[in-house]
Amino acid sequence: MRKLAVDDEWLDDLRLRIDDLCAIASEYLEPEQVERLRDACGFAAEAHSGIYRKSGEPYIFHPLAVARILANVRFDYITLQAALLHDVIEDTHYSKEQLSARFGPEVADLVDGVSKLTQIQFNSKLEAQAENFRKMFLAMAKDLRVIMIKLADRLHNMRTLGA
Repeated sequence: MRKLAVDDEWLDDLRLRIDDLCAIASEYLEPEQVERLRDACGFAAEAHSGIYRKSGEPYIFHPLAVARILANVRFDYITLQAALLHDVIEDTHYSKEQLSARFGPEVADLVDGVSKLTQIQFNSKLEAQAENFRKMFLAMAKDLRVIMIKLADRLHNMRTLGA
């Protein structure tokens, strides 16, 4: 495993969270799929290096929690990789093309779809709600996994409102 990019005080916790996610995934995924998942964990940790939530925790804990939510309901490894990487295009210097080259076009398309769900700004709450529903239905028509990743993202954000 590559050197994980977090402060030393968080390193053991990060390793435990990655191991926990991989243990859940190994209950139903093939070993090579779990290794690809572990690779996405390392990539996401490096991409979000030096970024912290309001709680002071490394930001990488959020995508790990999102992926864990989806692993608990046994989503495929492509979806889990996309969950780990769901904020990479939006919040880091990595592009969709770079994700596609590293993890494949399916993962990159899912990450891009999740990013597009959050990019539009609105003038009113009613307009925002209507547009959010429209975007959700369009995304579902393309790939339901985009919506599931976004719902897991929102769920974790609600669970950690202070973070």
